[in-house]
Amino acid sequence: MKKICVVLAIVLLATVLLSLIVTLVGRNMPIGEKVALIRIEGPIVSSRNAIEELREYRKDSSVKAIVLRVDSPGGAVGPSQEIYEEVGKLMKIKPVVVSMGSVAASGGYYISAPATKIYANPGTITGSIGVIMEIPNLKGLMDKVGIRTEVIKSGKHKDLASVFRGIGKEERAILQGVLDDVHDQFIRAVSEGRGIPYERVREIADGRVFSGRQAKAVGLVDSLGNIQDAIMEAASLGGIKGEPNVVSKKEKTSILDMLTSRIPKELKEVLGTVSMKYIMYY
Repeated sequence: MKKICVVLAIVLLATVLLSLIVTLVGRNMPIGEKVALIRIEGPIVSSRNAIEELREYRKDSSVKAIVLRVDSPGGAVGPSQEIYEEVGKLMKIKPVVVSMGSVAASGGYYISAPATKIYANPGTITGSIGVIMEIPNLKGLMDKVGIRTEVIKSGKHKDLASVFRGIGKEERAILQGVLDDVHDQFIRAVSEGRGIPYERVREIADGRVFSGRQAKAVGLVDSLGNIQDAIMEAASLGGIKGEPNVVSKKEKTSILDMLTSRIPKELKEVLGTVSMKYIMYY
């Protein structure tokens, strides 16, 4: 009886130790074939987290495919372009399937364009291929309260788009030229990512939005379906048979974060800078 108790104790201890080891290092071990799920939600104001995840899963040999869950109305041009480029790099190694949520418009569509396959719900709001720059004009208010600014500059257009005065004809032409160029970059990104002729994309790239069903009709998405459909498609493209093991990073949220503000730190930094006058949004 005593020997049986000792054997059972050893087996129990070994089981506990094995479970502990798997828990501690399981994420770094290529156990099984996986589909990684990356979520991009809300305004795109930073690319750091998305790029870190994309690069991590690119190196993980146990991850055979990636599902990019996009639920975003768009965001800043720079971060959207950086995520787009990283998705393109990843696709050379592993398939990437996009699952669109409620909205995947503007920058949300930009980052989706290079994917291997795009799924949208019939009622998903997507498209909005365009660029916008909004500049406050405080001149009227300042005139009313008797406040004026004194500007010392080294170049004629150094105070271009100042919020303290209106935009002149020449300045408007300069800014319009910049936006037209960035808009052209957006059109070319969609054309290359989706394999659609440039002129065809240009015809619908006037900022209009589409439902998921409309987007499928014009070639902006491939199929209608939910996130589970996208996961199963990614598994198939990655050569996984049967129900895939889905891995995802859980966002850490503290009580303090919930009690203070839900505005991302990066967005606070953007909103707090004078250079916001030059921020363009997809």
